[in-house]
Amino acid sequence: MARVLVTRPLEDAAPLAAWLEAAGHEAVLAPLLEIRPLADATIDLAGVQAVLVTSANGIRALAALTDRRDLPVLAVGAGSAAEATGLGFGAVESAGGDVSALAALVQQRLDPTAGALFHPAASVRAGDLAALLEPRGFQMRRQVLYEAVQATRFPEVVLEDLRTKRLDAATFFSPRTAQSFVRLTELYRIEDCCRALTAYCLSPAVAAALRGLGWAGVVTAAQPDLPALQQVLAAGLA
Repeated sequence: MARVLVTRPLEDAAPLAAWLEAAGHEAVLAPLLEIRPLADATIDLAGVQAVLVTSANGIRALAALTDRRDLPVLAVGAGSAAEATGLGFGAVESAGGDVSALAALVQQRLDPTAGALFHPAASVRAGDLAALLEPRGFQMRRQVLYEAVQATRFPEVVLEDLRTKRLDAATFFSPRTAQSFVRLTELYRIEDCCRALTAYCLSPAVAAALRGLGWAGVVTAAQPDLPALQQVLAAGLA
């Protein structure tokens, strides 16, 4: 049995934690980002032809602000697409990749003259959809609906596990989460804890954010989605 650190926000950690437990491993939760909806956020969906989703948190925040479920949703990956479907949106399609893949899907499916594209976003963005789509004639309507706040400390149980090297692996799904982990290990002066850990990363950008720490290994998923990360985890923890 392996003990695996799950650093996702609590809203997103459950599927991976359940999968690890079902495989006979122990999931140790250390959410390094806290998702906070903006209390004063407003939306304008007039003239919008579709919603572009770059995270499950974005579609959750939008769904909390409107009862409309008639707009088509184009999502960056399978996880955010599943969240949109679960929230009642009927026409949902996944780009199965990153922001560039989502922009390519938009160009394949949508007409720039048919209306604006609404992007429910965080205060800090991982990619620039507007830069990819506006030169193609699309009108982007990006609205910040939530913020992802980096953790200021490790949970005490997790800190002790790191100090005593009782963890076997750690999972990272975003560059900001990885940066938060690096910053906290430096704050607590426990950088050497990584020598006993293999880092499993959703993408090369996430892996790059972990540079500078002496990991036992760094493994990157073949695609930036949960099933691909589970695949490399299953192989590494076998």
